[in-house]
Amino acid sequence: MHLPDGLMPVEMALAGYAGSGLLAAISLSRIKHLPDPSALVPRAAMLTTVFFAASLVAIPVPPTTVHLMLAGLLGVMLGWFAIPAILVGLFLQAVLFGHGGLTTLGLNGLILGPPALLAFWLWRAAGRRWPDVVAVCAGSGAVVVALFIFAALVLAGMPVALDARAEQTALWAFMLAHVPLVLAEGLIVLVVLRVLRRTAPQLLPHG
Repeated sequence: MHLPDGLMPVEMALAGYAGSGLLAAISLSRIKHLPDPSALVPRAAMLTTVFFAASLVAIPVPPTTVHLMLAGLLGVMLGWFAIPAILVGLFLQAVLFGHGGLTTLGLNGLILGPPALLAFWLWRAAGRRWPDVVAVCAGSGAVVVALFIFAALVLAGMPVALDARAEQTALWAFMLAHVPLVLAEGLIVLVVLRVLRRTAPQLLPHG
C-alpha cells in the first residue's frame, strides 16, 4: 500500500513530508527520554530489515495485489522506534527498488506511522491484561487504519477530471482485497508474541 511518484499533487507531497518530519521529530524526542535509548536499537534494526523485505513481496488478490505492512508488529515491538524504522524501510524500498516513491515518501510514512503508534498505545494500555486479544487487534487494526488513511489521501488528491464514483468504487475494491491481510497481520502479531512468551519472555514489549 504505497503511493507511487506522480500520483499525488505537489502540495500534498510536501505536506506529507512535513507531517512525517514532525512525527519523526516527536518520536526521536520520546526515544531520547527512554531510560536506555540504545537498548532497542538492535531490535529496531532487525525489524526494519523484516519490514523492508516482507513488504516488497506482492501477493495477488484479485483485482489487485497486496503485501504485508507489519505496522502493527513494529508498533507493538518497537514503540516510538517504529516511526524511524518505517521511514528508513520506506526510503530504502523507494531508492533500491522503486517501491513507493521519493516524492510520496512523507505520505507513505503517514499511512503506516500512525497505525503503528496506535498499535503501540493499545498494547501498552491493555497488552498485559489480554495479550492475545490485544495482539490480534493491534495487528489487524493497524492494517484497517492504514487502509482508511490511504483511501483518504487518494480521494483528497484525486484530480477533478476523474470520475469520482469510479474512483471510489476502485478504492472499495482495493480495500476489500485487503481483508485477508487484515486477518493475516493480526495472526502474525499473535504468533510472534506467543512464541516470545514461551521462548524469550525478556524480549516481550512491556504492556
